[in-house]
Amino acid sequence: MGGVGVGGEGHLEHPDVILCPGGPLLLRGDHVVQDEEGTEHRTTRPVSAVCRCGSSAIKPWCDGTHKILQQREKRHQN
Repeated sequence: MGGVGVGGEGHLEHPDVILCPGGPLLLRGDHVVQDEEGTEHRTTRPVSAVCRCGSSAIKPWCDGTHKILQQREKRHQN
C-alpha cells in the first residue's frame, strides 16, 4: 500500500492513515486528534490507534473493546 505525495508527486512508502476493518483508525507519525468534546490530543507513539467503535474507555484512543463487541455480536447471531 502506498500513497501520493504532496501535489500528487511521488510515492509514500507507508500511508499516514490506515482504516482497520472492524477496528481502529491507525495514525502513523505526528498528528492531533480532536475528540467529541473538542479537546485536542497529540499522538505520542510512532503509530496510534484511534477508536472507531465509540466504546473505548480511553477515548479517543482504542483500548480493544471493539473485539469484545464483535464477539458478542457473533454469539447473538448464532
